Amino acid sequence: MTIAPLSWTELEALTDYKIDRINGPTNSQSTLRLFGQTESDVRVTLYRDNHAWCPYCQKIWLWLEEKQIPYRIKKVTMFCYGQKERWYRQIVRSGMLPAISLDDRIITESDDILIALEKVFGTLGPGMGDNRVIPLRQLERFLFRAWCSWLCYRSRSAREEKYNREQFINIVARVEAALDKTPGPYFLEEFSTVDIVFTPYVERMNASLYYYKGYSLREENPRLSAWFDAMESRSTYRGTQSDFHTHVHDLPPQMGGCWENGQPQMLKNKAKVDSGPWFDLPDVTYPEPENSRAEALQRVIKHRQNIIKVNPADDKVFDEALRCALTHMMKGDLCQPPQDSDIALRYLRDRINVPRDMSIYAAKHLRTSLEATAALAGDRQGPEIPFNHRRDQDPAKFAAG
Repeated sequence: MTIAPLSWTELEALTDYKIDRINGPTNSQSTLRLFGQTESDVRVTLYRDNHAWCPYCQKIWLWLEEKQIPYRIKKVTMFCYGQKERWYRQIVRSGMLPAISLDDRIITESDDILIALEKVFGTLGPGMGDNRVIPLRQLERFLFRAWCSWLCYRSRSAREEKYNREQFINIVARVEAALDKTPGPYFLEEFSTVDIVFTPYVERMNASLYYYKGYSLREENPRLSAWFDAMESRSTYRGTQSDFHTHVHDLPPQMGGCWENGQPQMLKNKAKVDSGPWFDLPDVTYPEPENSRAEALQRVIKHRQNIIKVNPADDKVFDEALRCALTHMMKGDLCQPPQDSDIALRYLRDRINVPRDMSIYAAKHLRTSLEATAALAGDRQGPEIPFNHRRDQDPAKFAAG
């Protein structure tokens, strides 16, 4: 038995979700962060991507949040999502991200940015040039290269695939050994810049290898698992953390391709990431916030006109179907969507971006309800997610009109 969908007015009454973007927890929507200080204290502007996905931007974002340095945020479109803004190319000719303006001086390259910030605001634990830090920074680069060799190049034989896998696992063993040298969960005695350096790509390794290779980095390596748990205890990291679905479909155009190995575990993992159940994925372990559904609902309500506008379905059909999914998410009861709305619901399911749109648990609930509602209408999928670009996520197109 199904129930009738709630109206938008009735849905609005079910959420009071609010965040303090300026002084509250780390969030992707903010354009100004003060941490209780004043705008006159701002000396830094961070130029980062609209999608809150760029790994090098995440590194600087996390550092500023951990140090609580007042800063402004100006968001720029990464090339694979759409056209780079002209105003940004006038500031940074190459268009590369991230960049910062520090006392009106433009600095690019994430490591150079961190070094410059350390000189002005002090280090986060041992600095980038510390003798304890340099070997760990090198280890992170070894890990990155081994990951790329396995993920981003099509293996010509089963033997080559096995070799690349073993090479990666050998480097991971060195990472496990490095973590094992400290009494706590971090790379040094306390949380430091080293953990920030490792965060962006280890997070993306965890997602991509699970999906494309059937290998669970977090589950196979106990010290990395403890490191992930410790990172998730920090509100700074939780505010920048993405989910598996976002990562695995945003990585291919950024990395020049990601290649499946076709093994049974890989196919099982892929199906789970794409179609659920999303709560079974090894992507997050911190307790779910009580307001995660309210967050998802608030974010959809705020942007519903654009969400409906860019959807491939008729506006009235999708409006009702979307209300059905949100009714299910908030009430727990299934709600029969209009005929032929399965494609429309799965189109949105596949284009929720974490953390740009909402946090990881909020996205899990929304994806789950979109899929449960779509299943009542049929088994058709939405338009295929592009592999060579993500222009379907173009922020200019989404905001136009």
